[in-house]
Amino acid sequence: MNGNKSIEEEIKGRISLGSKAFYANQDLIKSKLLTKNSKLRMYKTLVRPVVTYACEMWALKENIKTKLRVFERKVLRRIYGPTKEKDGTWRIISNEVLNRVTGNKNIINYMKAQRLAWFGHVHRMPENSMVKKSI
Repeated sequence: MNGNKSIEEEIKGRISLGSKAFYANQDLIKSKLLTKNSKLRMYKTLVRPVVTYACEMWALKENIKTKLRVFERKVLRRIYGPTKEKDGTWRIISNEVLNRVTGNKNIINYMKAQRLAWFGHVHRMPENSMVKKSI
């Protein structure tokens, strides 16, 4: 958090680190030996955790959600690439198709699930624990 009690700078840094993690694995992403599903699993295990580290404590405002969705769609479009139409033209994959491919398990839904899991963890803690007292 910065002095304004905002976490936007932290999230920008996390997105930047996620981009670095993605481009560090660019050779694998561009490889024709791996399937698109394998590349999607690589994103979910190597890149998304870097971006969502400590997301349990973030206050999700609409502008933050938008930035995270844009980042994820950028990565997914790199993984799935353009598609060729019947008339021979190329186009990028639409947001609806990306949502179907990921099964609506986008980065925002992932973060909400992480928050819920963290809440359950804290809820099961003893009443005298430091974490539970601070909440």
